[in-house]
Amino acid sequence: MNTEKTIIIGSGPAGLTAGMYSARAQLQPLIFEGSTPGGQLMGTTYVDNWPSIPHILGPELMMQMKQQTHTLGARFAARTITRVDFSQDTFVLWDNKNTEYHAHSVIITTGATPKRLGCAGEDTYWGKGVTTCAVCDGAFYKNKPVVIVGGGDTAMENASFMTNFTNDITIIHILDTLTASKAMQERVLNNPSIKIRYMNTVGSIEGNGTHVTGITLTNKVTGETSSVATDAIFIAIGSTPNTAPFKGHIELDNYGYIVLKQFTQTSVKGVFAAGDVTDYRYRQAIASAGTGCMAALDAERFLKENNR
Repeated sequence: MNTEKTIIIGSGPAGLTAGMYSARAQLQPLIFEGSTPGGQLMGTTYVDNWPSIPHILGPELMMQMKQQTHTLGARFAARTITRVDFSQDTFVLWDNKNTEYHAHSVIITTGATPKRLGCAGEDTYWGKGVTTCAVCDGAFYKNKPVVIVGGGDTAMENASFMTNFTNDITIIHILDTLTASKAMQERVLNNPSIKIRYMNTVGSIEGNGTHVTGITLTNKVTGETSSVATDAIFIAIGSTPNTAPFKGHIELDNYGYIVLKQFTQTSVKGVFAAGDVTDYRYRQAIASAGTGCMAALDAERFLKENNR
């Protein structure tokens, strides 16, 4: 069986950038696109913070990245890696059709999946006012009412960031107290632009067919329902790293994110990781792309040092 020099698992910004660098290094990488080719940007509208491109649709950006990666010599497999064995020098992987692959190095860029509310209207208006990233989309809602759902540090960061654009911010939290760090809480609690609705859950997301117009809330104590008009809903209730196939094969932290030992190397030499699957702090496409570059360079060096 042919042994690949480099297999890249995932096809978001980290995976495609790793593919570009690996292809330019003549490693002929094989990229497994996974169940969500293109990653989270495929579910966004406009991207305004990608260097040199002032305004572009998320899916269009990812298609351009894929085309560039393909042109440079990377190969793509429209399959998902479901099992791995990293116990030997030559790594073994299986896809969702139980096809077996061998590789001298592996770069994991499977990303993370934002947790959703699961309420009516969420899927309908995803990318049409419903998002998970204030840093990405906040500038579109200047002087507009916005809602942040969540009570942790990410929710507080989103709320604080949105004060750059609007003074009409409402935080919806399921508990009677915030769970964010004390410093983050104080930043929000002392800001007159931010209101907090405690002990409330989002029952449904309303819209006009093309964009969000409001949400319906249910009070957990009284059972009463109420409505909040909003142009945007930023969901900040956490993410789940897509690391299920790697559990027991490389070191993960308590939240399931891949632990990096040196630069982009995982606990297994020759297996590298990049992007949101390792990053619960920044979670930006450009940051993922940067670490994808780093992982490809680290993999190239590993292959040379080990004559593979």
